[in-house]
Amino acid sequence: MEHLLIKSAKKESIERIPVWIMRQAGRYLKEYREIREKYDFFTMCKTPNLAVKVSMQPIDILDVDAGIIFSDILIPVEAMGIKVTFEKDHGPKLHNPISNYSDVEKLIIPEPEKDMPFVGESIKLFKKELNNRKPVIGFSGAPWTLASYMIEGGGSKNHLKIKSMMINDPRAFSLLMEKLTETVIKHLYSQIKAGSDLVQLFDTWAGVLSPKEYNDFVFPYQKRIIQELKKLSDVPISLYINNSGNILEKMSDTGADVISLDWMIDIAKAKKVIGDKVSIQGNLDPCYLFGEPEFVKQKTLDILNIFGKNTGYIFNLGHGILPNTPVENVKLMVETVINF
Repeated sequence: MEHLLIKSAKKESIERIPVWIMRQAGRYLKEYREIREKYDFFTMCKTPNLAVKVSMQPIDILDVDAGIIFSDILIPVEAMGIKVTFEKDHGPKLHNPISNYSDVEKLIIPEPEKDMPFVGESIKLFKKELNNRKPVIGFSGAPWTLASYMIEGGGSKNHLKIKSMMINDPRAFSLLMEKLTETVIKHLYSQIKAGSDLVQLFDTWAGVLSPKEYNDFVFPYQKRIIQELKKLSDVPISLYINNSGNILEKMSDTGADVISLDWMIDIAKAKKVIGDKVSIQGNLDPCYLFGEPEFVKQKTLDILNIFGKNTGYIFNLGHGILPNTPVENVKLMVETVINF
């Protein structure tokens, strides 16, 4: 049996629109918070039993159409040789950020089964737990976004350091992007071999670039990752970039099967621009889930009505679900999609 999500990713005929949620295993669920109180974030990511336990929570509570393995995009960055910690309420901190060519030279290209085996082990255990009831989604950060964290030392408002390296030290920047590209290919293929039914490439921060910068400095690496994975497997690949309205057509040229949209894009226009080439995922504003129930239902229906019962669409938010989101509204959104 092929799952709804996979059929929709491949633009095959579907009985109804599938739904899952970015960051669906997270702090908005009290069941997640109870586990998080006992363990630090990286321990949860690196302990297969814990990763699977929290990955199952949105499936058991919400009945979404797919499970995404609980992990983090910085897992391979740590394996490359960067010390990463998660500061409470302040996100990730990278303690030895990249600043020059010598720093990049020291980075290794990790072997997933040896250097981060817990990711594959978690996926295998998750597959077993699901017993083919739902597909499993694997994921990775993409080179530009990972490079941004590695150079900036954490999150950034203006991405000045990475843009400065891109402009002023192209030799170091190119080597870093090459190493990250190889790392991401290995990381995602390892997840596919472990049993992932779809993989998503998160290049969240690529939307801070102009269309020309995206074309010159990001697109070639995204395309190479997707092309190499497609030589190795027929598992569908989704690509997400936040604030991507001005690069949609170029994104669809990467070879990705699914383009995941942020909430700032008019999804009807996106459907006209790229809907014949690829499947589309998204793009409900995560803040809408804080509205009254009727508002949540109507905003969900507004998107569903654009696609009708047609193939090639996966319902999701335009970004990760927010920590204090009312669970009842999330359930209502999922039920509205399932019953549409």
